[in-house]
Amino acid sequence: MLLVAADTSGKHGSIALAHANDDGTCSVIETFSLEGNAFSAQLVPQISALLSKRRFDKKEVGGFVVVSGPGSFTGLRVGLAAIKALAEVLQKPIAAVSLLEAVALASGLQGKILAALDAGRRQIYVGEYKVSSAGAVRLSERLLARDEFAKLVFGSTVLSPDSGIAEIARSSGAAVQIIEVPTADLIAKVGWKKILSGETVSPEELEANYMSRSADIFPKQA
Repeated sequence: MLLVAADTSGKHGSIALAHANDDGTCSVIETFSLEGNAFSAQLVPQISALLSKRRFDKKEVGGFVVVSGPGSFTGLRVGLAAIKALAEVLQKPIAAVSLLEAVALASGLQGKILAALDAGRRQIYVGEYKVSSAGAVRLSERLLARDEFAKLVFGSTVLSPDSGIAEIARSSGAAVQIIEVPTADLIAKVGWKKILSGETVSPEELEANYMSRSADIFPKQA
């Protein structure tokens, strides 16, 4: 199956084409970086350009993967609107991926992981995940002030692409690993596992996870 993956959650974004297999593997064909503040003008044309470059027809696309948050309000809105429109036209499934989940999976570490991203205004997006070879199970996602984050992380394993967050965690007694910011190639692989397991949404159901302190996410399952 041919997958299209997109991430427009931050200052810079990316898209990827990937070939997904029934055994759960996903081989990235090509990725393309998107410049910040111009996602609305770039996203759909660049997806079309990638397909044409690789001589794929849009009808060959079997599914879409998109970062649903947390992140930039405008970036997420533009990215999700584009993927909704494409999926609706082509009648294909969508897998929504949390950027925090991608961070938790980025290093290959297993066990209980705290994924952390800079939310601006001295706040931090924090996702707690149980990671295994099968994937990541979300335990919670929260938006915390930096002092709250420092109190939370003692004895934990923290993954983040942000050196400032890493320093807070390290000085608070956490085991810390700094990673690269996840891009659409990893998003495609995470999303393919979701599609295989039936974790998909329709265009009407796809929503952004902007995450606020009044809307922390605590799934029922642990």
